[in-house]
Amino acid sequence: MSNSSNPHVESTRVACIQAPIIPIVGELTHANPGTISLGQGVVSYGPPPQSHEYINTFAANPNNHKYQLVQGIPELLSAIQDKLSNENAIVVEGKKQVVVTAGSNMAFNNAILAIADPGDEIILPAPYYFNHEMAISMANCTPRIVPTDEAHQLDYDAIEAAITSRTKAIVTISPNNPSGVVYSTSSLRAINELCRSRSLYHISDEAYEYFTYDGAKHFSPGSLPNASDHTISLYSLSKAYGFASWRIGYMVIPRHLLPAIKKIQDTILICPPVISQHAALGALEAGKTFWDPKIKALAAVRQMVTKELTALEGTASIAPAQGAFYFLVKLPHNADPLDVIKHLITRHQVAAIPGSAFGLRDACYLRIAYAALPFNDLQEGIQRFVEGIHSFSTT
Repeated sequence: MSNSSNPHVESTRVACIQAPIIPIVGELTHANPGTISLGQGVVSYGPPPQSHEYINTFAANPNNHKYQLVQGIPELLSAIQDKLSNENAIVVEGKKQVVVTAGSNMAFNNAILAIADPGDEIILPAPYYFNHEMAISMANCTPRIVPTDEAHQLDYDAIEAAITSRTKAIVTISPNNPSGVVYSTSSLRAINELCRSRSLYHISDEAYEYFTYDGAKHFSPGSLPNASDHTISLYSLSKAYGFASWRIGYMVIPRHLLPAIKKIQDTILICPPVISQHAALGALEAGKTFWDPKIKALAAVRQMVTKELTALEGTASIAPAQGAFYFLVKLPHNADPLDVIKHLITRHQVAAIPGSAFGLRDACYLRIAYAALPFNDLQEGIQRFVEGIHSFSTT
């Protein structure tokens, strides 16, 4: 559809992209005071004390107030490389390069713009993270949506069948947002090898790498011996370190992509916020001693949520989830999930996110998040959610 009749409108490229669902649900929530939100995927705590200590010394150096390297300050790049070696078995040398970004959303945008041309295709297993689908479309590329199996695990055969001459990459998110599923090491190895053999990139989003439960293990495909040339690994400090608004993430890329990534990042950002990079140094210094007890405490919260959701047996089904801090709830009818959300907010004062935003359109799914609220508020919110689902199902 052309805008020639009225030139003062948004571009058709952007107009055809779904609106971000979090602000939409947020507006409904704010319009109904007292609503408990199970929507946004953030943790309830802030950064470690070490981050504040680094900020306190930041202003003393006048050079810190000037533009810094596009790919990140050397101290942070070095700290990230140590973390990757110790925690992900990724050794950054030779064909690999680290780039600091303004969150892993920016890292994903960098990757798509660096590897794909308009009309190229990126394979997204559904459920997918909605900002990934939006970024692909904004780059005038085509998201090829491939369903996962009934447990939301990767379907290798379906992914392989979706590859065409225009395919540039396969995206995996593990632990997964929105399903909370942790993909098996064997399936991630298989996808990485598929990408290598078909000359595709494997974009591995690992923002929730520390959030695993019940013996599940996170695996980084970038650690594989032959992964250097085709694997793009994305990470974030937003979740485990309570860094959401500080906007620091990073990507491990094949070194041959560095010139392209630097062009993109310099154009959009120049350099990641330098004060946030210094705060990130403090966060990585704190490391596991900071996030490990937080995630252990969250595991106990998860048990409470799991117990409360058993009240939905016979009314809805919940996919097994061993990672992140989400559950996907599937309703047995084909109601518009946004209608269910409106019912929950206006009648029961609790908010969730519709699964349709994540590419789940064959049934009515809702995503609930359980990391952002104090225990008592969360328990009350889950109880309201259960009541709301029961009442909607009987109307």
